[in-house]
Amino acid sequence: MGKIVGAALVSHHPGLMQCEEFRRLQGAGEDSDLIAGYARLRQKIEAAQPDVVMIFDSHWFTTGYHLVDAGAHYSGTYLSDEMPWYLHGVPYDYRGLPALAVAIEDVSREMRGYHRAISHPDLGRQYPTINLVKQLRLEGAGLPVVTVSSCQNCEWPQFLDSGTVIGEAIRRSGLRVLLLASGALSHRFNGIDWKPMHPRIFHESNVSRPENIASDKQAIELFKQGRHDLILERWDEDYRRKPWEAFGAHYLQMLGALGGASCRARGEQLSDYENARGTGNVHIWFDTVEPTRKVQA
Repeated sequence: MGKIVGAALVSHHPGLMQCEEFRRLQGAGEDSDLIAGYARLRQKIEAAQPDVVMIFDSHWFTTGYHLVDAGAHYSGTYLSDEMPWYLHGVPYDYRGLPALAVAIEDVSREMRGYHRAISHPDLGRQYPTINLVKQLRLEGAGLPVVTVSSCQNCEWPQFLDSGTVIGEAIRRSGLRVLLLASGALSHRFNGIDWKPMHPRIFHESNVSRPENIASDKQAIELFKQGRHDLILERWDEDYRRKPWEAFGAHYLQMLGALGGASCRARGEQLSDYENARGTGNVHIWFDTVEPTRKVQA
């Protein structure tokens, strides 16, 4: 029987891919603690000993289906069309795991879900996947990576349903799977002419709005308590309105795989809560996860 051996909400923001010298310049002499947080997360991953890493990519927007990347191998040089002046020339070379992607589609058909496995050789990469592959050194570890999209014509309960399908496919797979929800919490950008409130650009006071900071910190405390049910209860009136990156698809799909509202996995904060162009970013590790429950079709 397969199992989820760990899960994390992880920041991927492109500023972390800049050189350390420039990051320290933006940080008034200090580096982003999200960089040190990646090292802490690498230790967690090594201890969990997964067979495969699944990344819920908050930039891979799809329409009509939750797509699961079923490619066997990925290699190339990444160029961001969003920020090409510094996020360019990033080489990548890592494996996929087609059997898991196909298994998710099979379970989805059985459960009347909306998942498709896609293995087109020209399918592009997104930096929420590439940045984690590089920062977490998944290439060197030899771990295969399976990426899942954020379907943009979904209501938030349908992301939980997507995760339920994925969790059931993992349970049947015999694999040890690590889940990474790649994205921010509140995701409102500062204007192009914005002036920093704090000289250290990464500092939390530079997040776009005070109410977003308060909401993000409330969510972080609920993560620590394992009260995902309370986050879901407040979703419509709070977290959906801020909103979270990709309207929270990355977190909701991960949570669905962990059991949804019944999940009591407690979060461990592995980095400071930081700003990135107004968005709220943090690394949270969920170490104690409920066994994936069997769901009847």
